[in-house]
Amino acid sequence: MSSIRYWVWLSSVYAANPQARAALVAHYGDAEAAFLAPPGEYAELPGVSAHEAELFEARDLRAADRILELCDRDGITILTLADAAYPRRLRNIYAPPAVLYVKGRLPDVDAVPSVAVIGTRKATPYGIRMGGDIAFEIARCGGIVVSGLTEGIDRAAARGCLLAGGRCIGVLGTGHGRDGELREDVIRSGALVSEYPPEAKPQSRFFRERNRISAGLSHAVCVVEAPERSGSLLFAREALEQGREIFAVPGNADAENSVGIIALLKQGARPAACGWDVMEDFAAIYPHAVRRPDGAQPPPSAREAEQPPVKAAEAPPVKEYTRRDSSKKDIDKEKGAGYIDLHDQLSELSEDQLRLITAIDRGETHIDDLIEATGMSTAKVLSQLTILEIKGYIRRAAGRRVSLNIKQK
Repeated sequence: MSSIRYWVWLSSVYAANPQARAALVAHYGDAEAAFLAPPGEYAELPGVSAHEAELFEARDLRAADRILELCDRDGITILTLADAAYPRRLRNIYAPPAVLYVKGRLPDVDAVPSVAVIGTRKATPYGIRMGGDIAFEIARCGGIVVSGLTEGIDRAAARGCLLAGGRCIGVLGTGHGRDGELREDVIRSGALVSEYPPEAKPQSRFFRERNRISAGLSHAVCVVEAPERSGSLLFAREALEQGREIFAVPGNADAENSVGIIALLKQGARPAACGWDVMEDFAAIYPHAVRRPDGAQPPPSAREAEQPPVKAAEAPPVKEYTRRDSSKKDIDKEKGAGYIDLHDQLSELSEDQLRLITAIDRGETHIDDLIEATGMSTAKVLSQLTILEIKGYIRRAAGRRVSLNIKQK
């Protein structure tokens, strides 16, 4: 207990930057040795400002004792840098948190791939749906979802993971406080973590500091919707500096929430249209943990679709326009009122979109087959499929498959 007391003391000086707390641990080896350092020595350490040295010099253990009481009362586990259970990949980042305050059971992110699914708070319905679906499939593939639990994409991702029965890690930008329904569900499925002690006074910089922890707990980051000045882009930059893989979900090219996504794709982020796009590479690294989505349970958007699926009797004559040269469109011919309506629906599509429509078989078609059939690049196929999905022409299915969703008017 005495050793934990000193670690908690160090974390209680949260007015100092994480880099300053990490500098003390790096120099003295542990929190107890840092607490017992000679007076005036803190100010001489690289990375510790005069103001921060003054904060540490107070050496107030009463705050630590109060935090220990609160943690005992609220069922919060204290995990320190000295503990064997502290995640190795988080320990290896720049300025790792000296202490993690954990509610629930922290999944083993060193043994199972974890993905931070993030995006703007001001998400569109499309972004909410994609964030939930991608997190759902990541969980179904055996992955862990990391979320900041904030409004918009982060919250949708957490819910998608939970709907799949997966494990979620919620990373807070504050100390633990009152837990709402979503936080309680996260605690039951995985863990809620913070580097700040209970009752810590919130500060704006906490949310920026949280990024390094979320990225540090993750193998990859998937960004869903990000405007030009989105905090998600700062998160992605932090993750890239830590050597994490960056994925971005394509959206409408002219949409405000796609500006940051397009920038990430231009900078080398990998496009992702489903959870398996993110998890596929990890299957070879973690064969015991990663599995293909079986499709037995549809993603949230499929279960909560606003429109019922097209009945077979109502489906358009797909045979008339599949696997045909788009330059010879039979749909341009006079074939009755129903077929003319179908032509009107397809006339607004670009040549690339029509090529994809004509390459989709009755039923479901794998995205890889579309890439091979059309000769288009992977990035272009994924972006055009996203547009077709938004417009309602296709539906996504598990295992990187799509199906037609064209209705007669």
